[in-house]
Amino acid sequence: MSKIEVKNIYKIFGKEPNKWIDAVKQGISKEELLAKSGHTLGLKDISLSIEEGSIYVIMGLSGSGKSTLIRHFNRLIEPTAGHILVDGTDVVTLGRKDLEKFRQNTMSMVFQRFGLLPHKTVLDNAAYGLSIQGISKAAAHEKGRYWLDQVGLGGFENQYPHQLSGGMQQRVGLARALATDADILLMDEAFSALDPLIRREMQNQLLELQARLNKTIVFITHDLDEALRLGNRIAILKDGELIQEGTPEDILLSPGNEYVAAFLQDVNRGKALNAAHAVNAPRLTLTMRARPAHAIERMKQYDYKFAPVLDGKAFAGLLRLSAAENAVRAGLRDISSKVEGAVTVSADTNLDEVLTHMLQSTEPVVVTDENDEFLGVMSRAKVVELVSPAIENGNGDSDSSAQSASDADAKTEATQPVAAGQAAAPAVDPAAARAVSDTSRHETVTETDPEPPEGSIELDESLKNKREKEPGLRH
Repeated sequence: MSKIEVKNIYKIFGKEPNKWIDAVKQGISKEELLAKSGHTLGLKDISLSIEEGSIYVIMGLSGSGKSTLIRHFNRLIEPTAGHILVDGTDVVTLGRKDLEKFRQNTMSMVFQRFGLLPHKTVLDNAAYGLSIQGISKAAAHEKGRYWLDQVGLGGFENQYPHQLSGGMQQRVGLARALATDADILLMDEAFSALDPLIRREMQNQLLELQARLNKTIVFITHDLDEALRLGNRIAILKDGELIQEGTPEDILLSPGNEYVAAFLQDVNRGKALNAAHAVNAPRLTLTMRARPAHAIERMKQYDYKFAPVLDGKAFAGLLRLSAAENAVRAGLRDISSKVEGAVTVSADTNLDEVLTHMLQSTEPVVVTDENDEFLGVMSRAKVVELVSPAIENGNGDSDSSAQSASDADAKTEATQPVAAGQAAAPAVDPAAARAVSDTSRHETVTETDPEPPEGSIELDESLKNKREKEPGLRH
Protein backbone atom coordinates (compact mmCIF):
# COMPACT_ATOMS: atom_id res chain seq x y z
CA MET A 1 0.00 0.00 0.00
CA SER A 2 1.41 3.40 -0.99
CA LYS A 3 2.01 5.81 1.87
CA ILE A 4 3.27 8.65 -0.33
CA GLU A 5 2.36 9.36 -3.95
CA VAL A 6 4.40 11.96 -5.82
CA LYS A 7 2.59 12.97 -8.99
CA ASN A 8 4.17 15.04 -11.77
CA ILE A 9 6.09 17.43 -9.54
CA TYR A 10 7.77 20.41 -11.21
CA LYS A 11 9.88 23.05 -9.51
CA ILE A 12 11.18 26.17 -11.24
CA PHE A 13 13.23 28.62 -9.19
CA GLY A 14 12.88 32.25 -10.19
CA LYS A 15 10.58 35.27 -10.06
CA GLU A 16 7.96 34.02 -12.53
CA PRO A 17 7.97 30.21 -12.48
CA ASN A 18 4.36 29.88 -13.64
CA LYS A 19 5.18 31.84 -16.78
CA TRP A 20 7.68 29.18 -17.83
CA ILE A 21 5.99 25.97 -16.67
CA ASP A 22 4.42 25.28 -20.07
CA ALA A 23 7.78 25.67 -21.79
CA VAL A 24 9.31 23.16 -19.37
CA LYS A 25 6.48 20.71 -19.96
CA GLN A 26 7.03 21.08 -23.70
CA GLY A 27 10.65 20.05 -23.30
CA ILE A 28 12.82 23.14 -22.95
CA SER A 29 16.18 22.11 -21.49
CA LYS A 30 17.54 23.27 -18.16
CA GLU A 31 20.30 25.20 -19.89
CA GLU A 32 17.96 26.84 -22.39
CA LEU A 33 15.51 27.83 -19.64
CA LEU A 34 18.29 29.52 -17.70
CA ALA A 35 19.59 31.34 -20.79
CA LYS A 36 16.16 32.60 -21.89
CA SER A 37 14.54 33.39 -18.57
CA GLY A 38 17.11 33.42 -15.79
CA HIS A 39 15.07 30.71 -14.09
CA THR A 40 16.51 27.42 -12.78
CA LEU A 41 14.81 24.09 -13.31
CA GLY A 42 14.87 22.22 -10.01
CA LEU A 43 12.55 19.28 -10.73
CA LYS A 44 10.90 18.06 -13.89
CA ASP A 45 7.88 15.76 -13.91
CA ILE A 46 8.83 13.59 -10.91
CA SER A 47 6.42 10.79 -10.06
CA LEU A 48 7.09 8.23 -7.32
CA SER A 49 5.15 5.74 -5.23
CA ILE A 50 6.52 5.03 -1.74
CA GLU A 51 5.20 2.00 0.10
CA GLU A 52 4.22 2.15 3.75
CA GLY A 53 6.86 0.75 6.10
CA SER A 54 9.67 0.90 3.53
CA ILE A 55 12.98 2.73 3.30
CA TYR A 56 12.88 4.65 0.03
CA VAL A 57 16.22 6.11 -1.06
CA ILE A 58 16.49 9.11 -3.39
CA MET A 59 20.01 9.62 -4.67
CA GLY A 60 22.05 11.58 -7.16
CA LEU A 61 25.02 13.87 -7.45
CA SER A 62 25.11 17.43 -6.13
CA GLY A 63 22.56 19.50 -8.05
CA SER A 64 20.46 16.51 -9.04
CA GLY A 65 17.40 17.76 -7.14
CA LYS A 66 17.25 15.12 -4.42
CA SER A 67 17.20 17.52 -1.45
CA THR A 68 14.82 19.80 -3.31
CA LEU A 69 12.44 16.89 -3.80
CA ILE A 70 12.37 15.73 -0.19
CA ARG A 71 11.62 19.27 0.97
CA HIS A 72 8.48 19.18 -1.17
CA PHE A 73 7.09 16.34 0.96
CA ASN A 74 6.49 18.66 3.92
CA ARG A 75 6.34 21.80 1.76
CA LEU A 76 9.48 23.41 3.04
CA ILE A 77 9.70 24.09 -0.70
CA GLU A 78 6.50 24.81 -2.63
CA PRO A 79 6.08 23.00 -5.98
CA THR A 80 5.48 24.94 -9.17
CA ALA A 81 3.12 22.18 -10.32
CA GLY A 82 2.11 18.68 -9.29
CA HIS A 83 0.71 16.86 -6.27
CA ILE A 84 2.02 15.00 -3.22
CA LEU A 85 -0.45 12.67 -1.57
CA VAL A 86 0.16 11.29 1.92
CA ASP A 87 -2.44 8.73 2.98
CA GLY A 88 -4.61 10.13 0.20
CA THR A 89 -4.37 13.76 1.37
CA ASP A 90 -2.87 16.22 -1.09
CA VAL A 91 -0.24 18.08 0.93
CA VAL A 92 -0.04 20.78 -1.75
CA THR A 93 -3.61 21.90 -0.98
CA LEU A 94 -3.24 22.16 2.83
CA GLY A 95 -3.84 25.52 4.41
CA ARG A 96 -1.42 27.07 6.91
CA LYS A 97 -2.91 25.55 10.07
CA ASP A 98 -3.43 22.13 8.54
CA LEU A 99 0.10 22.19 7.14
CA GLU A 100 1.51 23.08 10.55
CA LYS A 101 -0.39 20.20 12.14
CA PHE A 102 0.73 17.87 9.35
CA ARG A 103 4.39 18.75 9.93
CA GLN A 104 4.08 18.26 13.68
CA ASN A 105 2.29 14.93 13.64
CA THR A 106 2.83 13.14 10.33
CA MET A 107 6.42 13.84 9.26
CA SER A 108 9.70 14.27 11.12
CA MET A 109 12.99 15.33 9.55
CA VAL A 110 16.65 14.56 10.24
CA PHE A 111 19.12 16.99 8.67
CA GLN A 112 22.67 16.49 7.42
CA ARG A 113 24.14 19.09 9.79
CA PHE A 114 22.19 17.80 12.79
CA GLY A 115 20.09 20.98 13.30
CA LEU A 116 20.42 20.92 17.07
CA LEU A 117 19.79 23.96 19.25
CA PRO A 118 23.20 24.74 20.80
CA HIS A 119 21.81 26.47 23.91
CA LYS A 120 19.59 23.52 24.85
CA THR A 121 20.61 20.27 26.50
CA VAL A 122 20.56 16.93 24.72
CA LEU A 123 17.30 16.08 26.49
CA ASP A 124 15.68 19.38 25.56
CA ASN A 125 16.71 18.88 21.95
CA ALA A 126 15.29 15.36 21.89
CA ALA A 127 12.01 16.60 23.35
CA TYR A 128 11.81 19.73 21.23
CA GLY A 129 9.25 18.43 18.74
CA LEU A 130 7.00 17.32 21.57
CA SER A 131 7.19 20.70 23.29
CA ILE A 132 6.05 22.37 20.05
CA GLN A 133 3.04 20.05 20.05
CA GLY A 134 2.07 21.46 23.45
CA ILE A 135 2.94 18.36 25.47
CA SER A 136 3.91 19.05 29.08
CA LYS A 137 7.61 19.34 29.85
CA ALA A 138 7.56 16.32 32.14
CA ALA A 139 5.87 14.10 29.53
CA ALA A 140 8.12 15.40 26.76
CA HIS A 141 11.24 14.74 28.82
CA GLU A 142 10.05 11.25 29.70
CA LYS A 143 9.60 10.40 26.03
CA GLY A 144 12.83 12.17 25.11
CA ARG A 145 14.77 10.06 27.63
CA TYR A 146 13.23 6.91 26.18
CA TRP A 147 14.35 7.69 22.64
CA LEU A 148 17.77 8.86 23.72
CA ASP A 149 18.18 5.48 25.37
CA GLN A 150 16.97 3.74 22.20
CA VAL A 151 19.69 5.43 20.12
CA GLY A 152 22.41 4.69 22.67
CA LEU A 153 22.62 8.07 24.42
CA GLY A 154 21.29 7.18 27.84
CA GLY A 155 23.24 9.18 30.43
CA PHE A 156 23.99 12.11 28.11
CA GLU A 157 20.72 13.94 28.75
CA ASN A 158 22.30 16.94 30.48
CA GLN A 159 25.15 17.44 28.02
CA TYR A 160 25.11 20.14 25.33
CA PRO A 161 25.54 19.51 21.60
CA HIS A 162 29.09 20.92 21.49
CA GLN A 163 30.13 18.31 24.06
CA LEU A 164 29.15 15.43 21.73
CA SER A 165 30.84 13.90 18.71
CA GLY A 166 29.27 14.23 15.27
CA GLY A 167 27.82 10.73 15.44
CA MET A 168 26.33 11.40 18.86
CA GLN A 169 24.82 14.68 17.69
CA GLN A 170 23.17 12.88 14.79
CA ARG A 171 21.77 10.34 17.23
CA VAL A 172 20.17 13.22 19.10
CA GLY A 173 18.63 14.40 15.84
CA LEU A 174 17.33 10.89 15.19
CA ALA A 175 15.89 10.64 18.71
CA ARG A 176 14.17 14.02 18.25
CA ALA A 177 12.58 12.82 14.99
CA LEU A 178 11.42 9.53 16.51
CA ALA A 179 10.07 11.10 19.69
CA THR A 180 7.14 12.72 17.88
CA ASP A 181 5.97 9.25 16.76
CA ALA A 182 5.44 10.50 13.21
CA ASP A 183 4.63 7.84 10.62
CA ILE A 184 7.08 9.27 8.08
CA LEU A 185 10.75 10.04 8.66
CA LEU A 186 12.56 12.31 6.17
CA MET A 187 16.35 11.95 6.30
CA ASP A 188 18.25 14.44 4.14
CA GLU A 189 21.85 13.19 3.80
CA ALA A 190 21.60 12.39 7.50
CA PHE A 191 24.84 10.40 7.63
CA SER A 192 26.86 12.16 4.94
CA ALA A 193 28.78 14.40 7.37
CA LEU A 194 29.96 11.44 9.47
CA ASP A 195 33.20 9.49 9.32
CA PRO A 196 32.89 6.13 7.48
CA LEU A 197 32.92 3.96 10.61
CA ILE A 198 30.40 6.16 12.41
CA ARG A 199 28.26 6.25 9.27
CA ARG A 200 28.23 2.45 9.21
CA GLU A 201 27.17 2.36 12.86
CA MET A 202 24.35 4.80 12.17
CA GLN A 203 23.20 2.73 9.19
CA ASN A 204 23.13 -0.36 11.41
CA GLN A 205 21.17 1.49 14.05
CA LEU A 206 18.66 2.78 11.53
CA LEU A 207 18.08 -0.72 10.18
CA GLU A 208 17.67 -2.10 13.71
CA LEU A 209 15.16 0.62 14.60
CA GLN A 210 13.28 0.15 11.35
CA ALA A 211 12.94 -3.58 12.01
CA ARG A 212 11.05 -2.70 15.20
CA LEU A 213 9.24 0.50 14.26
CA ASN A 214 8.30 -0.11 10.62
CA LYS A 215 8.31 3.60 9.74
CA THR A 216 8.06 4.96 6.22
CA ILE A 217 11.52 6.46 5.67
CA VAL A 218 12.59 8.67 2.78
CA PHE A 219 16.38 8.75 2.78
CA ILE A 220 18.52 11.11 0.68
CA THR A 221 22.12 10.20 -0.18
CA HIS A 222 24.77 10.58 -2.87
CA ASP A 223 26.43 7.30 -1.80
CA LEU A 224 25.30 4.30 -3.84
CA ASP A 225 26.72 1.77 -1.36
CA GLU A 226 24.58 3.39 1.34
CA ALA A 227 21.56 3.39 -0.97
CA LEU A 228 22.00 -0.29 -1.81
CA ARG A 229 22.40 -1.19 1.84
CA LEU A 230 19.42 0.73 3.20
CA GLY A 231 16.87 1.04 0.44
CA ASN A 232 13.92 -1.18 -0.33
CA ARG A 233 13.65 0.90 -3.48
CA ILE A 234 15.92 3.52 -5.00
CA ALA A 235 15.24 6.52 -7.24
CA ILE A 236 18.18 8.10 -9.08
CA LEU A 237 17.91 11.75 -10.13
CA LYS A 238 19.99 13.79 -12.58
CA ASP A 239 19.50 17.49 -13.32
CA GLY A 240 16.07 17.42 -11.70
CA GLU A 241 14.80 14.42 -13.68
CA LEU A 242 14.09 10.85 -12.59
CA ILE A 243 16.57 8.61 -14.43
CA GLN A 244 15.78 5.20 -12.93
CA GLU A 245 13.68 3.77 -10.14
CA GLY A 246 13.51 0.24 -8.78
CA THR A 247 14.78 -2.23 -6.22
CA PRO A 248 18.52 -2.24 -5.46
CA GLU A 249 18.80 -5.44 -7.48
CA ASP A 250 17.00 -3.90 -10.46
CA ILE A 251 19.39 -0.98 -10.57
CA LEU A 252 22.53 -2.99 -9.89
CA LEU A 253 21.80 -5.70 -12.44
CA SER A 254 20.06 -3.56 -15.09
CA PRO A 255 21.34 0.03 -15.09
CA GLY A 256 19.06 2.19 -17.20
CA ASN A 257 21.73 4.21 -18.95
CA GLU A 258 25.40 5.24 -18.88
CA TYR A 259 24.81 7.72 -16.07
CA VAL A 260 23.48 4.97 -13.77
CA ALA A 261 26.18 2.56 -14.95
CA ALA A 262 28.83 5.12 -13.97
CA PHE A 263 27.46 5.07 -10.41
CA LEU A 264 27.88 1.31 -10.32
CA GLN A 265 31.50 1.13 -11.43
CA ASP A 266 33.02 1.03 -7.95
CA VAL A 267 30.25 -0.82 -6.15
CA ASN A 268 31.26 -4.04 -4.40
CA ARG A 269 28.69 -6.31 -5.98
CA GLY A 270 29.73 -9.16 -3.71
CA LYS A 271 28.42 -7.21 -0.72
CA ALA A 272 25.38 -5.76 -2.45
CA LEU A 273 24.06 -9.05 -3.87
CA ASN A 274 23.35 -12.27 -2.04
CA ALA A 275 22.82 -15.98 -2.51
CA ALA A 276 19.22 -15.54 -3.60
CA HIS A 277 20.46 -13.80 -6.75
CA ALA A 278 22.72 -16.70 -7.73
CA VAL A 279 20.45 -19.65 -7.04
CA ASN A 280 18.83 -21.74 -9.76
CA ALA A 281 15.49 -23.32 -9.01
CA PRO A 282 15.80 -27.11 -9.19
CA ARG A 283 14.52 -29.14 -12.10
CA LEU A 284 14.60 -32.21 -9.92
CA THR A 285 13.98 -32.80 -6.22
CA LEU A 286 13.32 -36.05 -4.38
CA THR A 287 11.53 -36.88 -1.13
CA MET A 288 12.89 -38.90 1.76
CA ARG A 289 10.46 -41.74 0.94
CA ALA A 290 11.32 -41.95 -2.75
CA ARG A 291 12.08 -45.47 -4.00
CA PRO A 292 15.74 -45.95 -4.96
CA ALA A 293 14.87 -47.25 -8.44
CA HIS A 294 12.63 -44.22 -9.06
CA ALA A 295 15.38 -41.86 -7.88
CA ILE A 296 17.88 -43.49 -10.26
CA GLU A 297 15.44 -43.20 -13.14
CA ARG A 298 14.85 -39.50 -12.49
CA MET A 299 18.53 -38.65 -12.06
CA LYS A 300 19.47 -40.49 -15.24
CA GLN A 301 16.66 -38.70 -17.05
CA TYR A 302 18.46 -35.42 -16.34
CA ASP A 303 21.94 -36.94 -16.44
CA TYR A 304 22.48 -35.85 -12.82
CA LYS A 305 25.04 -37.40 -10.48
CA PHE A 306 23.09 -36.25 -7.44
CA ALA A 307 19.85 -34.50 -6.51
CA PRO A 308 18.51 -32.51 -3.55
CA VAL A 309 16.21 -34.36 -1.17
CA LEU A 310 13.42 -32.59 0.72
CA ASP A 311 11.58 -33.39 3.92
CA GLY A 312 8.38 -31.49 3.28
CA LYS A 313 9.67 -28.10 2.11
CA ALA A 314 12.85 -28.28 4.17
CA PHE A 315 16.17 -29.41 2.72
CA ALA A 316 17.15 -32.84 4.05
CA GLY A 317 20.36 -33.50 2.14
CA LEU A 318 21.77 -34.78 -1.15
CA LEU A 319 21.38 -38.17 -2.74
CA ARG A 320 24.22 -39.28 -4.97
CA LEU A 321 23.50 -41.58 -7.90
CA SER A 322 26.02 -44.09 -6.61
CA ALA A 323 24.26 -44.15 -3.22
CA ALA A 324 20.90 -44.78 -4.88
CA GLU A 325 22.40 -47.67 -6.82
CA ASN A 326 23.77 -49.11 -3.56
CA ALA A 327 20.28 -48.80 -2.05
CA VAL A 328 18.82 -50.86 -4.92
CA ARG A 329 21.44 -53.57 -4.43
CA ALA A 330 20.74 -53.62 -0.70
CA GLY A 331 16.99 -53.94 -1.29
CA LEU A 332 16.12 -50.76 0.62
CA ARG A 333 12.52 -49.52 0.41
CA ASP A 334 13.44 -45.82 0.28
CA ILE A 335 16.42 -43.49 0.00
CA SER A 336 16.24 -41.94 3.49
CA SER A 337 19.26 -43.79 4.88
CA LYS A 338 21.43 -42.80 1.90
CA VAL A 339 20.86 -39.06 2.08
CA GLU A 340 24.03 -37.10 2.87
CA GLY A 341 24.42 -33.73 4.54
CA ALA A 342 25.51 -30.70 2.52
CA VAL A 343 26.67 -27.15 3.06
CA THR A 344 23.75 -24.75 3.31
CA VAL A 345 23.58 -20.97 3.36
CA SER A 346 20.77 -18.54 3.95
CA ALA A 347 19.42 -16.60 0.99
CA ASP A 348 20.79 -13.32 2.38
CA THR A 349 24.44 -14.47 2.55
CA ASN A 350 26.67 -12.07 0.62
CA LEU A 351 28.17 -13.22 -2.66
CA ASP A 352 31.67 -12.19 -1.62
CA GLU A 353 31.65 -15.19 0.70
CA VAL A 354 30.67 -17.40 -2.21
CA LEU A 355 33.80 -16.49 -4.12
CA THR A 356 36.02 -17.84 -1.38
CA HIS A 357 34.32 -21.22 -1.49
CA MET A 358 34.49 -21.31 -5.26
CA LEU A 359 38.25 -21.04 -5.00
CA GLN A 360 38.51 -23.67 -2.27
CA SER A 361 36.01 -26.40 -3.13
CA THR A 362 33.81 -27.85 -5.84
CA GLU A 363 31.14 -28.99 -3.38
CA PRO A 364 27.57 -27.82 -4.07
CA VAL A 365 25.99 -25.34 -1.69
CA VAL A 366 22.28 -25.35 -0.99
CA VAL A 367 20.36 -22.11 -0.43
CA THR A 368 17.52 -21.94 2.09
CA ASP A 369 15.18 -19.18 3.23
CA GLU A 370 14.58 -17.82 6.73
CA ASN A 371 12.36 -20.84 7.48
CA ASP A 372 15.03 -23.32 6.29
CA GLU A 373 12.93 -24.12 3.25
CA PHE A 374 14.83 -25.23 0.16
CA LEU A 375 15.27 -22.61 -2.57
CA GLY A 376 17.84 -24.21 -4.84
CA VAL A 377 21.55 -24.73 -5.37
CA MET A 378 24.17 -22.07 -5.98
CA SER A 379 25.26 -21.67 -9.58
CA ARG A 380 28.99 -21.10 -9.95
CA ALA A 381 28.48 -19.46 -13.34
CA LYS A 382 25.82 -17.12 -11.99
CA VAL A 383 28.06 -15.99 -9.13
CA VAL A 384 30.83 -15.09 -11.56
CA GLU A 385 28.37 -13.30 -13.83
CA LEU A 386 26.90 -11.23 -11.00
CA VAL A 387 30.12 -10.26 -9.26
CA SER A 388 32.15 -9.58 -12.41
CA PRO A 389 29.64 -8.95 -15.20
CA ALA A 390 32.31 -7.56 -17.50
CA ILE A 391 33.74 -11.06 -17.84
CA GLU A 392 30.55 -12.21 -19.56
CA ASN A 393 30.18 -9.23 -21.91
CA GLY A 394 29.90 -10.27 -25.51
CA ASN A 395 29.22 -13.90 -24.70
CA GLY A 396 25.56 -13.97 -25.60
CA ASP A 397 22.64 -14.43 -23.25
CA SER A 398 24.20 -14.42 -19.80
CA ASP A 399 21.07 -15.75 -18.09
CA SER A 400 20.78 -18.78 -20.34
CA SER A 401 24.51 -19.46 -20.31
CA ALA A 402 24.59 -19.31 -16.52
CA GLN A 403 21.65 -21.70 -16.29
CA SER A 404 23.27 -24.04 -18.78
CA ALA A 405 26.53 -24.03 -16.87
CA SER A 406 24.61 -24.71 -13.70
CA ASP A 407 22.99 -27.73 -15.37
CA ALA A 408 26.42 -29.08 -16.14
CA ASP A 409 27.40 -28.76 -12.49
CA ALA A 410 24.74 -31.21 -11.32
CA LYS A 411 26.07 -33.85 -13.66
CA THR A 412 29.41 -34.11 -11.85
CA GLU A 413 30.38 -35.00 -8.30
CA ALA A 414 32.96 -33.45 -5.98
CA THR A 415 35.61 -35.69 -4.46
CA GLN A 416 35.86 -34.07 -1.03
CA PRO A 417 32.66 -34.09 1.07
CA VAL A 418 32.03 -30.91 3.05
CA ALA A 419 30.29 -31.08 6.40
CA ALA A 420 27.07 -29.17 6.70
CA GLY A 421 27.37 -26.03 8.77
CA GLN A 422 31.05 -25.53 7.98
CA ALA A 423 32.22 -22.06 8.97
CA ALA A 424 32.38 -19.47 6.24
CA ALA A 425 35.81 -18.51 4.97
CA PRO A 426 36.90 -14.87 4.88
CA ALA A 427 35.43 -12.75 2.12
CA VAL A 428 37.58 -12.27 -0.96
CA ASP A 429 37.94 -9.39 -3.36
CA PRO A 430 35.50 -9.62 -6.29
CA ALA A 431 38.53 -9.55 -8.60
CA ALA A 432 39.01 -13.20 -7.65
CA ALA A 433 36.01 -13.94 -9.82
CA ARG A 434 38.21 -13.42 -12.84
CA ALA A 435 40.41 -16.31 -11.78
CA VAL A 436 37.37 -18.47 -11.16
CA SER A 437 35.91 -17.52 -14.53
CA ASP A 438 39.17 -18.16 -16.36
CA THR A 439 39.40 -21.59 -14.73
CA SER A 440 35.82 -22.51 -15.58
CA ARG A 441 36.32 -21.56 -19.23
CA HIS A 442 38.84 -24.36 -19.61
CA GLU A 443 36.78 -27.05 -17.90
CA THR A 444 34.79 -28.33 -20.90
CA VAL A 445 34.67 -32.13 -20.86
CA THR A 446 35.37 -33.95 -24.13
CA GLU A 447 34.97 -37.62 -24.95
CA THR A 448 38.60 -38.28 -24.05
CA ASP A 449 38.51 -36.36 -20.79
CA PRO A 450 38.59 -38.35 -17.54
CA GLU A 451 35.39 -38.62 -15.49
CA PRO A 452 34.74 -35.23 -13.79
CA PRO A 453 35.23 -35.14 -10.00
CA GLU A 454 32.17 -36.01 -7.94
CA GLY A 455 30.11 -33.41 -6.17
CA SER A 456 28.76 -30.45 -8.14
CA ILE A 457 25.02 -30.10 -8.64
CA GLU A 458 23.61 -29.01 -11.98
CA LEU A 459 20.03 -27.89 -12.35
CA ASP A 460 19.49 -27.52 -16.10
CA GLU A 461 19.65 -29.95 -18.98
CA SER A 462 20.90 -27.77 -21.81
CA LEU A 463 24.55 -28.80 -21.43
CA LYS A 464 24.33 -32.54 -20.88
CA ASN A 465 27.54 -33.23 -22.76
CA LYS A 466 29.78 -30.52 -21.41
CA ARG A 467 30.69 -28.88 -18.15
CA GLU A 468 31.55 -25.21 -18.51
CA LYS A 469 31.36 -24.13 -14.89
CA GLU A 470 30.74 -25.55 -11.44
CA PRO A 471 28.25 -24.27 -8.90
CA GLY A 472 29.25 -21.57 -6.45
CA LEU A 473 29.99 -22.83 -2.95
CA ARG A 474 29.41 -21.01 0.30
CA HIS A 475 28.57 -21.49 3.93
